[in-house]
Order: sequence, then structure tokens, then C-alpha cells
Amino acid sequence: MTKIAPSILASDFSKLGEEIQDVEKAGADYIHVDVMDGHFVPNITIGPLIVDAIRPMTSLPLDVHLMIENPDQYIEAFAKAGSDIITVHQEACPHLHRTLQLIKSHGVKAGVVINPATPAEMIKPILDEVDLVLLMTVNPGFGGQSFISSVVPKIRQVAQWREEMGLSFEIEVDGGVKAETAARCVDAGADVLVAGSAIFKQEDRKEAMDLIRRSL
Repeated sequence: MTKIAPSILASDFSKLGEEIQDVEKAGADYIHVDVMDGHFVPNITIGPLIVDAIRPMTSLPLDVHLMIENPDQYIEAFAKAGSDIITVHQEACPHLHRTLQLIKSHGVKAGVVINPATPAEMIKPILDEVDLVLLMTVNPGFGGQSFISSVVPKIRQVAQWREEMGLSFEIEVDGGVKAETAARCVDAGADVLVAGSAIFKQEDRKEAMDLIRRSL
């Protein structure tokens, strides 16, 4: 069954704990945490202190997406804060294999992300090292952007490699995901859908997630 990971980037930060508990009760599978440094992407969000603060608020896995330069410097802090999955950008990691091994050394699942313009071939050599592949369907940095449909064939390509290589990593899609776009991602091979505005900007979060699930 397709998993849904609400992105707290779209939540009300003045009551973040309540927002997370609300989507957990509504049927979320993961909590997606967008970490931005103002360098790798043109926005600044949260750091390990916030991850540590929200960890007791939910029993769901914290899916932490590092949109930062020099992620190796911060992996230990995010792992100790309670991350279950740490995902790093291929574009930010000159020694990607080593970075993934570093994540795993802290007992955390390791994921890799690529931006819409990055060819899928850039991550093929390390697919046997990851628990998750995250494909951005918007350019990272801000929520509420429009879905970039040209990424859909890339989802299909990664899913094909997964089958051919006998691997079991999850394929996650992030950006512009809503009822109108979700089915295209899942049909192409996505297992996890990150949705921000489509969930947190709705009054009834359960209905928002059900709407996405009914579209599949």
C-alpha cells in the first residue's frame, strides 16, 4: 500500500507538536522533515533541536530530508536527535558512498535525493547502498510549487533498475503531490508520497489523505 508522508514545512509552526499528532491520527505513515540551510537551497528551516523536540510527539518514523551543503558535518546530530531516515542530495555529496555509510553507522536508514534536472544515472552506482530514493518533482527550497511532470519517467526508470537489480529500497516522490498528480507517481513505481500543502493546508487532514489515496 502506498505510504503518505506529510511534510511539516507546510504546517503551522506555532503548534508543530499538535500538527504532527493530528496527521498521525489522520493516518500518516511517515513525518517528512525538510531541513534547509539557505545555501544549498534559498530558504532556512529547522535543525537538529527541532527534530529532537518533535521526536517524543509521534511514534511515526521521522523522514529527514537534508537540503544542505556539507551534510556529513550534521548527520550525527540529526541521528542523535531521533531521525529514522536521513536522506542526502547527490548534488551536495562529492563522496556519496561514504556519506551513506556514515548515515548507516549511526543506526539510521540512508536515502539519496536528486533534483528534477539531475539524471537518474547519477545515483545508479549506489542504489544497492540505500533504503530510500527520493525524487524531487519540484526544485527544492519552498513548498506549494507545481509538479514537474518530466520527472515521472525518472520514477519509472529507478523502479525498473530496482527490479532488475533485485533491490528493495523505497521510492519516494516530493513536490506538488496532490490527488491530481499522485496516481501518475504511483503508476510509475513510487511507494511513498510526500505532501505538504495538500494535507496541512486543509481543515480535515484525514479527508485530505483519503482524497490522495482514493485517486490511486
